[in-house]
Amino acid sequence: MRTPVLVSIIGFIALFILHHDFWNWNNPALVLGFMPVGLAYHAGFSIAAGVFWALVSRFAWPHSIEAWADEPND
Repeated sequence: MRTPVLVSIIGFIALFILHHDFWNWNNPALVLGFMPVGLAYHAGFSIAAGVFWALVSRFAWPHSIEAWADEPND
């Protein structure tokens, strides 16, 4: 298995586990004085997930399939 694909799978599993932030469920603290910790965590998680998937589509995308689809049909 190629390294970018393996890193993508490991990253996906890590994001899946981190998405269930059970450690913040009963935390009454506020971030920046107004935002609950759980909401701030999920805002950061959403940004991290977006960056992760941008990197996955940049480095682990199967370019051979895309090249095959762009070939002319003769």
